[in-house]
Amino acid sequence: MKEFIMLFRADYSKIPKDSPEEMQAMNKKWMDWIGGIEAQNISFERGKRLTPNGKIVRANGVITDGPYAEIKETVNGHATVKVESIEDAVKIAKVCPILTVGGNVEIREIDLL
Repeated sequence: MKEFIMLFRADYSKIPKDSPEEMQAMNKKWMDWIGGIEAQNISFERGKRLTPNGKIVRANGVITDGPYAEIKETVNGHATVKVESIEDAVKIAKVCPILTVGGNVEIREIDLL
């Protein structure tokens, strides 16, 4: 088994947050997606949701507001999954709810050494 991190990226302005009904509908999509993964006995570890605010600290001591102000798409959250191959991780990501709001999923293998 290999371990992969999934980074969920989206433009915060496109994520439903205005009405409780929209939030509840999006939360249900996420829970259904995660439940479907877990129902297949795939090891899936949920990460925490991230806010759009942060700081960038550089080696030269410069600290700036982040994520980068010039882009709207930011990392919204993450999860790890244990599967045989990156293709298996891609198959899982292809139905991720973040895609319904124009987002994307970056998949990276975790170096376990």
